[in-house]
Amino acid sequence: MMRPIILILGPTAGGKTSLAISLANQLDGGGECICADSMQIYKNMNIGTAKPTQEEQAQAIHHLVNIVDPSEDGFTVESWLTRAEQAIEDIRARGKWPIVVGGTNLYVQSLLFGLFDGPDCDQEKRDALNAEPNTVLQERLHALDPEAAERIHINDKRRLVRAIEVCEATGYPLSSLQSQWGKPMPREDAIMIGLTWPVKTINRRINARVRAMFDEGFLNEVNFLQGTLGKQASEALGYKQLLAHIRGECTLDEAKERVKILTRRYAKQQRTWLRRFQVLPSAHFIDMGDKGMQYAVEQALTYILPD
Repeated sequence: MMRPIILILGPTAGGKTSLAISLANQLDGGGECICADSMQIYKNMNIGTAKPTQEEQAQAIHHLVNIVDPSEDGFTVESWLTRAEQAIEDIRARGKWPIVVGGTNLYVQSLLFGLFDGPDCDQEKRDALNAEPNTVLQERLHALDPEAAERIHINDKRRLVRAIEVCEATGYPLSSLQSQWGKPMPREDAIMIGLTWPVKTINRRINARVRAMFDEGFLNEVNFLQGTLGKQASEALGYKQLLAHIRGECTLDEAKERVKILTRRYAKQQRTWLRRFQVLPSAHFIDMGDKGMQYAVEQALTYILPD
């Protein structure tokens, strides 16, 4: 029997890793986790990416973590999708459940709908866009495609530039083109489990996570990595702000506060994106409220293994 893919969705700091590990250990035959996070792919970027700890990885096998040196650029959505599909095939061949833990929603989108092939780039225009500050790019994109501007993080220059390129080359917003990706409906071998939280609750969880990251040595991690991070890795949320602190551009307290603000903003963008999934027939969202992880596990199992 081919096991369906279980997709775990939800905002950052929302308990996705805990749910995935619990399901991996409770499902008949066992499961293995596949991380769908564009920064957890990098080696040694552990604390700031909220990568599953060694203890968590010992509780369930995790794929697609620590697979790229942080000095390397060029790891794309297609790179991740190719490896994820292979991991899914291998896990199923062992009779286990593939559990994809969403962090980067674009990765999840590509898994469900396939890749969107945009127009070729004009290198001269791309160079000109890359020379612009991120704030200018975001404003420009907002005028062209407000939905994409809301979804793409201001620190993600590569995607900001690409969205502007697509809009200007095709005359259509990237968001409308992406809605035409691949199949009209998501693949039929996937069950989506989403975790939703009240805004105040998830914001408290985010603030607590950021504090814990610094208590665990986040600044030391960035100090160790500085000078070895490529363009993509150095734009990661948290790392970029601490690198600015190390360069003397802001105090540590200012950097910490900026990380909290940007992480809360990122969670808001994730909620906007996740609303697109909620209308799909294979999606099941669990309202966490003030409930614990055991409640989420029990609810998820009823969706995965209905009577």
